[in-house]
Amino acid sequence: MKFAAIADWADQGVYPVVFMCRELQVSTSGYYKWRSHRVSARHDQDDLLMGLIRHFYASSPGRPGVRRIHAELAAGGHRVSRKRVWRLMRALGVQGRHPAAWRRTTVAGEHPVPAPDLIGRRFEASAPNEKWCGDITYVKTWNGWAYLATVIDLYSRKVVGWAVDDHMRTSLVTDALDMARVHRQPRTRVIFHSDRGTQYTSTDFAKYCRKHKIRRSLGRTGICYDNAVAESFFATYKKELIHTRPWPDLKTLKKYTFSWIEEYYNQTRRHSTLGYLTPQEYELGYRNILELAA
Repeated sequence: MKFAAIADWADQGVYPVVFMCRELQVSTSGYYKWRSHRVSARHDQDDLLMGLIRHFYASSPGRPGVRRIHAELAAGGHRVSRKRVWRLMRALGVQGRHPAAWRRTTVAGEHPVPAPDLIGRRFEASAPNEKWCGDITYVKTWNGWAYLATVIDLYSRKVVGWAVDDHMRTSLVTDALDMARVHRQPRTRVIFHSDRGTQYTSTDFAKYCRKHKIRRSLGRTGICYDNAVAESFFATYKKELIHTRPWPDLKTLKKYTFSWIEEYYNQTRRHSTLGYLTPQEYELGYRNILELAA
């Protein structure tokens, strides 16, 4: 304890080391020996942490930043500050990938079927399958444009349905919802929130939702904040997968999108909104609560 106090004061330049050792009745040589061991131990820990950072960075799709690397280290039992993680990442020459700026892509239909905004930017739910949201994004392949439609559960941010195809007709979004319905089998009338794109305001989509007892909810046209969760997902998808390589064809895009969503995003990727749990871990926590309450 005395050596630690001397080190703190010495680092601040308040008193000379010799003076403090004499006043605290410890040897100067003993202090410097303790200090050298302390520095060596920190260097050893830095080496360990840098190895883990390299592993997380290399094994994660895209380029995880300081916060996500810090969360992975904490989950593994390594209690270090974000500042230290930043310093070690800088020493390794690695950094997170930043998303591209948002661009408006929503096009309203000529005769939209109206629906209220049942979300009102309240992007949370008390249980799974209360509120879903979705949207469409585009990806350039060597053979032309491809499109991804998603369904995200607002409780856990889990992607519960998705579809990739070379068109963006209404069937693209209903295919994604079909996957969500089969996988989740909601017991109550789930809310599905989207923007006012042509697909989501079409007569066919309104009929589909009535048939399957889905409550439609629409944000405003071109206002990204009204469907922020879906927009945020697409920013992550493009940052961590799409912008990392060229895409020769639709088949390749489907294959990698499947792996990225089902194996990485839902199962492995930690979300700041969820306290740096994965969607799967977050939903497992909900099921545990239900079992304890039963």
